[in-house]
Amino acid sequence: MPHGNSHAELTLAAQHDAAGRYDEAINALARGTGAGDLTCKTQLGKRLLAGDRAPALPPEGARFLQEAALQGEPEAAARIAALTALGLYCKQSWQEALRWLTVAAERHWQPAQEQLIALGDIASEWTSLSRRDLSADPRICALDSFITPAVCDWIITRARGRLTRARVYDPVNRQDVIGQTRTNSVANFGLADVEVLDVLLQAKMSRACEVPMNHMEAPAVLCYEPGEEASDHYDFVNPAIPDYAGEIARNGQRVVTFLVYLNDEYEGGETSFPTLGFSHKGRRGQGLFFVNAHADMQPDLRMLHAGRPPTRGVKWIVSQFIRSRAMLVPIPPRQFYEAR
Repeated sequence: MPHGNSHAELTLAAQHDAAGRYDEAINALARGTGAGDLTCKTQLGKRLLAGDRAPALPPEGARFLQEAALQGEPEAAARIAALTALGLYCKQSWQEALRWLTVAAERHWQPAQEQLIALGDIASEWTSLSRRDLSADPRICALDSFITPAVCDWIITRARGRLTRARVYDPVNRQDVIGQTRTNSVANFGLADVEVLDVLLQAKMSRACEVPMNHMEAPAVLCYEPGEEASDHYDFVNPAIPDYAGEIARNGQRVVTFLVYLNDEYEGGETSFPTLGFSHKGRRGQGLFFVNAHADMQPDLRMLHAGRPPTRGVKWIVSQFIRSRAMLVPIPPRQFYEAR
């Protein structure tokens, strides 16, 4: 529980953040943590875990979250649930992840309650797969009824408040920039934001395309208003572009793109493959994955594709890039988390 004026440190941290004084914000959260404020401890843990306006100190961040969760903080319990699902700084266990998620819900953490409602009957909804190839070579595979309408709604609702203009990577200046080739909005979710339901979705994607789950980048939700698009592009990492060879050496090739269509109340908005000569309009809850590179990791130039603009209504999809090597490496903890 907080002691003295420790809760004031949370307000002070927010004021420092608004002014761009991130070091001062971290110091305020650290003082609040030292004074026993569990909310400060949780926020500090999240920032250190992800290096969010703070030094990237994942083990220390995970430890703060563990302590806050064991001391009764609801959001910390939800974060430990996600880490347990991922197997980061704790033993990977779906049973323990769901138990922690239930603990967070019982502590009245609304995002945890919403996930449990959306999940429904996990055994029946998350083990079935229905695959059909739209193209054998290059491989493009559709998965009907991949997720339920309830999960679609949960993803859209969660993404609405996080949307920002989508960006493209400028390899010359080595930064993401706003460009005219991609005019849609995106909601990104980093390590400190990932929920158990996100990890379950990644696990099902892993089973579908037979690539390990820890090869996945952070998930994103894309929103296309009428007229917005992602024009013709490739998803593979191209070694011919400056700095991309180093990117492949560090993180591997983007071998698979996995999309999940979250709604179908729009016109237009097809996923187009112009070199292959066809387009696909997904249905609500359907998955689609396609392979971007050959077996030797060289780019497959046939995989030019685009998200065409809706002419009426708004299009929502999940976009998941999958690499040829692990992006998240499970790190054994000194002691496993236990729910109380």
